[in-house]
Amino acid sequence: MITKIDNTIKYGKQHGGFGIQILYPGLIRPQLHDTGFSTIGRIDHAYITPGTVIPMHPHKEDEILTYLRSGKVNHLDSEGHTAILSNQKLMMMNAGSKFSHEERVLEEGGILQGMQIFIRPEVSNLPPQVQFYDLPEIYSVNQWRKIAGSGADYPLQIRSSTWLLDLRLEAGKEIHLPQSPCENVVFLFYVFDGKVTIEDHLILNSGESALIEEDSPTFRATETTDIVLFSTKTDALHFDGGMYIGNLQ
Repeated sequence: MITKIDNTIKYGKQHGGFGIQILYPGLIRPQLHDTGFSTIGRIDHAYITPGTVIPMHPHKEDEILTYLRSGKVNHLDSEGHTAILSNQKLMMMNAGSKFSHEERVLEEGGILQGMQIFIRPEVSNLPPQVQFYDLPEIYSVNQWRKIAGSGADYPLQIRSSTWLLDLRLEAGKEIHLPQSPCENVVFLFYVFDGKVTIEDHLILNSGESALIEEDSPTFRATETTDIVLFSTKTDALHFDGGMYIGNLQ
């Protein structure tokens, strides 16, 4: 089964130069009474102007991936880390029991476009930690690249049954889903920028996504497209009482 998630389901927020479109993926299954979908709590697609400062603020029980495609950010956190994040330097903040951070969008990087992805941990009250990863290349062209997940073969670790991959699919090229990491897995196929068709009839534009359950469709790029792929177990153990990954219903 393939379920399209278009941009009308998103919530928009704008404050000065800070703008985000928020996807609560569980809203496509209202009968489940959960704004998240299994371990996937919330996905923010951000557009932020240079010079914008997101002041020091707390997180609790959130597993947070910062994934940028343009712009640069000066990061500072309560664990003592400082770093410049970019489209080649990613960050995973495993907030755990207590964590705070500040982000300053740098002038030199231009307008920031990226995602902040909020994942649910297996259990609460885990110790806070911060991970960084330098991508060998900005884009992984026409093949899936492992970014973050549960397992030693993922460079950034998520503390639940969740896996994130990405790729840049060139215009006219086709791709299929990667091998499932385990049983009872569903995929959330997110078009960061571009346009793809699924099985030559379902169209996904920038910011749109599709939930793929028990199918292995063909995806074809009608223009060069950047994609982020989420997978999670439908029966995964997870804690949904976190600050940003919590169930709003």
